[in-house]
Amino acid sequence: MESSENRILFKEDFSIKVNDDRNPLFYVFDYGVRSDAMNMEFQHFHDFYELFFLVDDHASHIIEGEYFSLQRYDMVLLKPSLLHMTLYPRGEKPKARLIVAFRISPTLSPMERQVKRLLSIFDEEPPIFRFSGSLLNRILQLFNTIYKLGTERQPGYDLMIHGKFLELLWVIQTNRKINLFTKAEITDSITQKIYEVTSYLHTHYAEELSLQEVADHFSVSSFYLSHQFKRVTGLNFVSFLQQIRVRNAQQLLLYSKMKVKEICLACGFTSFSQFNRVFSKFCGVTPSLFRKNVNHQSEQLLQSLDPERNAEATPSKALQSEDEYCSVKHKEMLSQGKGP
Repeated sequence: MESSENRILFKEDFSIKVNDDRNPLFYVFDYGVRSDAMNMEFQHFHDFYELFFLVDDHASHIIEGEYFSLQRYDMVLLKPSLLHMTLYPRGEKPKARLIVAFRISPTLSPMERQVKRLLSIFDEEPPIFRFSGSLLNRILQLFNTIYKLGTERQPGYDLMIHGKFLELLWVIQTNRKINLFTKAEITDSITQKIYEVTSYLHTHYAEELSLQEVADHFSVSSFYLSHQFKRVTGLNFVSFLQQIRVRNAQQLLLYSKMKVKEICLACGFTSFSQFNRVFSKFCGVTPSLFRKNVNHQSEQLLQSLDPERNAEATPSKALQSEDEYCSVKHKEMLSQGKGP
């Protein structure tokens, strides 16, 4: 039983938004409940920071192909362009979580060095934090203060939210050496092996890789690896490797000045024609058009990489206006017979 001081304020489908997501300073606090039906097919990344806070008993996170088991009040800190996905347990009740999507440009502040120091906690390996006792209570109190500011919306509430979130990052940063998180081994040895393979693919995607070569590296048969890989990840080996290469190509197209042909080679594609074909399959446009289309970069890309998004899922509020979100929820209620 949680004590009153060790409980987070939470309301499903509630959100707090400060500025637009294309602003150099923005926040979205997204309070939601998710089940295994919302599990993504593959990892995604985005151009803003994300803090994932598990409010419920347990779930899992995959970061750059590596599997991590989470427990209540664990915090996952994800920097921009980091491939990741959340996994909610199959057959269990939906899990409550808070996602904070945000961007804080250090150059906005006269204390640029100090802001960069706060954000350095997102570079921890792994970037997962677990605290207990009075320190956990302090973190929960900060989250609850932000929640109250977002519900009461007094003049200047957005500035106060910014200050309280900076304080939250400061508490994590100054206490990072007493982080209690330890990686738990997966009890299913087969699943553990497959996540070792996915982690290997994330670090060797630029090389020429075949199913047989990877199977040999891990001392298993290619038939066995192919079957178990599809069972665990939901994708076949080739599709999984292609999506890693495409995600990295997207990052270079958006955030580097490399030529398209150079990106093709840097991401492990064997030819420019293959690069165009595979990239178009995943993104709907060629790499060259992807780079040129500003609207695609700022909106369509973010929508396609929306956390916890599938064909039936409501897009994250980080990527919607309040009116858009309300419109989507209204349509959902009507389809379920709950509306007027």
